Amino acid sequence: MRIYRAKDYEEMSRRAAGIVSAQIIMKPDCVLGLATGSTPIGLYKQLIEWYRNGDLDFSAVRTVNLDEYKGISRENDQSYYYFMHQNLFDHVNIPAENTHLPDGMEPDSEKECGRYEELIRSMGSVDLQLLGIGHNGHIGFNEPSDVFDKQVHCVNLTQSTIEANKRFFASAEDVPRQAYTMGIQTIMRSKKILIMANGEGKADIIRDSFFGPITPKVPASVLQLHNDVTLVADEAALSKIPVSFV
Repeated sequence: MRIYRAKDYEEMSRRAAGIVSAQIIMKPDCVLGLATGSTPIGLYKQLIEWYRNGDLDFSAVRTVNLDEYKGISRENDQSYYYFMHQNLFDHVNIPAENTHLPDGMEPDSEKECGRYEELIRSMGSVDLQLLGIGHNGHIGFNEPSDVFDKQVHCVNLTQSTIEANKRFFASAEDVPRQAYTMGIQTIMRSKKILIMANGEGKADIIRDSFFGPITPKVPASVLQLHNDVTLVADEAALSKIPVSFV
């Protein structure tokens, strides 16, 4: 595992964007696994800037997103479909047919999970999977559990995740209670994994995930078993890990 220390959010975003852009330049038709939330917004802004400067071409890139709320339409401004178009897809030259997310409006969980898992498999390995990390160690919406969920599945969101996401909604009652998400096995099939974390609030979970035991109680801890993981984080998020590692 490689760990890069950034002084602040802006530097973290630039360094992480550099890794993503290198992947696109090395393999123009690469498959990118993308994430949502506040953490990668700066990365997406940097990629857009480089695209506008003529440094990046997204015309052959294909993407698969980690997750989507169940029961929210694409037009809803809190859907991850809406987020990705607002923060990346509508600002670069990626063909719409090359972008993929779970269908949050499909009520049949088994049907949608099977469809999305098969779609990901049909694209071959994800070349680079971008991840954030929740305060409870969730990656995607893989919540703390007794087992590592394997493939795309429908998950009941924990109260801590609902609390963390309620700032995006009018109230906690408006936060969806379920989501479709890539499973741990699906994520671990990726050739490379890039994790971003910032802020003092992530310090404990960064320590527990990457310097503690591997356990489904801390879903991100499974990433210790992957052979190509890069963590880009600011000083605050890295404040509780052994100094010798950064």
